Amino acid sequence: MPGSFIRALPDPDHVQIMETHISWVLLAGEFAYKLKKPVTLPFLDYGTVEKRRACCAAELHLNRRFAPELYLEVVELAGEPAVKMRRFDEAQRLDHVSSQGDLTGTHLTQLARDLVAFQVRAAIAAPEFGTPDTIRADALENFDELLRLLPIETPLLGRLRDWTTAEWLRCTEDFLRRHADGHVREGHGDLHLGNLVLLDGRVVPFDGIEFNEGFRCIDVASEIAFTLLDLLDHGRPGLAHWLLDAWLTWNGDFAALAVLRFYLVYRAMVRAKVAALRGGPADQQEAAGYLALAVRLTDPPAPTLTITCGPSGCGKTWASSRRLASADFLDTVRIRSDVERKRLFDLAPDAASGGSIYTQNATRRTYARLATLSEGALKSGWSVIVDAAFLKRDERDHFRNLAARLGIPFAILAPTAPTEELARRIAQRKNDASEATVAVLQQQLGWFEPLGADEPSRPV
Repeated sequence: MPGSFIRALPDPDHVQIMETHISWVLLAGEFAYKLKKPVTLPFLDYGTVEKRRACCAAELHLNRRFAPELYLEVVELAGEPAVKMRRFDEAQRLDHVSSQGDLTGTHLTQLARDLVAFQVRAAIAAPEFGTPDTIRADALENFDELLRLLPIETPLLGRLRDWTTAEWLRCTEDFLRRHADGHVREGHGDLHLGNLVLLDGRVVPFDGIEFNEGFRCIDVASEIAFTLLDLLDHGRPGLAHWLLDAWLTWNGDFAALAVLRFYLVYRAMVRAKVAALRGGPADQQEAAGYLALAVRLTDPPAPTLTITCGPSGCGKTWASSRRLASADFLDTVRIRSDVERKRLFDLAPDAASGGSIYTQNATRRTYARLATLSEGALKSGWSVIVDAAFLKRDERDHFRNLAARLGIPFAILAPTAPTEELARRIAQRKNDASEATVAVLQQQLGWFEPLGADEPSRPV
């Protein structure tokens, strides 16, 4: 116990201690002091005071990228370095907020947008990080550790290891491509719900990894996978869909879908290993729960393709959002024409174009992009909802033929509303990717080719 460190604080009789297998956190008044235990493990070295001091300095620097308001300075307590932090309300950690049922899509949209902005400006990792061989070694190390810690789970671990090896082989070219394209960046490294906190209503990451460069220099898809995995573990698949949808909206990284399921299983195994390392009976149960979640992730439902249909204001985005929110697992992505049209012209989803991107040629390019993205996601095993007007029969038939070519089910979501209601909704829109006006609506109604009796519509 860090008794000498506690006595070095101004009010030692009113200090609370939080402990992990690698650190102590002393809670004293409005501040928290994080000390590193003098331990050496396969993935970290806190063996000397000099190394602990260097890691404290690294922790301060790295976490100020996310939470400068929390990370204050490195101080000395009885000759031992400690990271001094501003204390926050533990009830506002996102794992607690989620358990209380207070985590919302608005929180996750803000997190996704901030995370994308951070990832865009984050340093591209050194070439040795994020290579296929490194990814494979990190993934298999989890199984070696779990086999030692959970021998009774050997058959299940063998099954998951076989899947991981096969999926790694399937994804090797994708790993190489993403590495070459600069998607391996210096990130947080440990972005589960317990390392996210609400500060003044905003989600802020904290406690990123400083002790192992390889754990934080990772594919941005691996970073978001940890948060998605934790939302699934908390029984919030609708919010997991919401976060993934927002992340893809703001970065357009649909190529990440090819490797995302691998990273989701990898993160489940990391969580299982961390729980098993703690060693108690409840921890063993927690580890078993993560293994069960990993198994489910390896066996997703067969993909489907759904498109929307109808003029502006009819409720297409509402209907597709509802589908995502009501899903019982993370297996579906949405592709929005309003967002992808703007991306073609290097515009942000919430940017105003002034109407210049709504030409016939731009529309043809947009639907071609929607088809390309849909095919890639479907081939990676994800169900797809394409949120677009699809006013013309030939536009709908193109996607129906895509589904037939891939041998997957196809359906159309076609919400309806009276014309006056469509106009009212359009007039009331705020902060939406769509730039449709009532005048555009009138044009659409003239172009609209209603669904034929042979087109597979689905209830909204």
